[in-house]
Amino acid sequence: MARRLRPRRFLKRQGLITLALSSPEPASPPPAFSPDPEITETDIWLRRLSPTHDGLRIVQLTDLHHSLFTPLEDIQRAVHLANLLRPDVVALTGDYVTLSRSYIWPVARALGKLRARLGVFAILGNHDFQVDPDEITRALRSQHIRVLRNAHYALRAGHPAHAGLWLVGVDDLWWGADDLAAAMRSLPARDPKVLLCHNPLGIRMAAARGIDFVLSGHTHGGQVRLPVVGSVYGRSKFGERFVEGWNQLDGTQIYVSRGIGKVLLPLRFGCPPEISCLRLRRA
Repeated sequence: MARRLRPRRFLKRQGLITLALSSPEPASPPPAFSPDPEITETDIWLRRLSPTHDGLRIVQLTDLHHSLFTPLEDIQRAVHLANLLRPDVVALTGDYVTLSRSYIWPVARALGKLRARLGVFAILGNHDFQVDPDEITRALRSQHIRVLRNAHYALRAGHPAHAGLWLVGVDDLWWGADDLAAAMRSLPARDPKVLLCHNPLGIRMAAARGIDFVLSGHTHGGQVRLPVVGSVYGRSKFGERFVEGWNQLDGTQIYVSRGIGKVLLPLRFGCPPEISCLRLRRA
């Protein structure tokens, strides 16, 4: 029997101020203008990467938050723009819906239009666990999206005998559903590994286990960024270190995307939505 999970409301273990909702949505959508996401391109240099995977392009979409604040048209536009980047891999790093189960299948069908040479992969975020993680998993898998629930998958760009690049995915930290040990079980120590972890504070456990690179979301880049003050949301005991963009901890690199959607407030300020394109390079 699956154990019932409850959120860690104040993230004392992780220390992160989250963007979480427990109140109802408004009766009608706000008249907020949603510009196209900014497309960011970043080279990630990995010492253990094989020549076979040098140049592999991962396009990341995260924190879609389909809801009254983030209409389906915004998500469809993000999918279209992601496909134009011709990715080798698409990584979806959680929070597909906000509050209501009615948004699950529409957003899954929209994400089913994503195309990538080696596949589309997904993990779940804290809002997904709040709504219905099993139904979201079923909906995504119905669209041929591989959902990594504390699991891993080998990316082999050439002959099966070539060195592997492993995608590792964990469930949400806030809900206590993550199990990195299980996700990495039986993986060759010498092979490079990319971890999909919704909460960027997962970098601590990733660094402890020698993960090469982490892809995260969760913070929305702050969603509202004010002059002098900086980000309103998403700070942690590390300050703004893991709120957005590239960083590293003890040799493990991380990229935190600002994501697509909105919660709490029907707008972004000084913090546009983002589609991140990460090109893996052999150092």
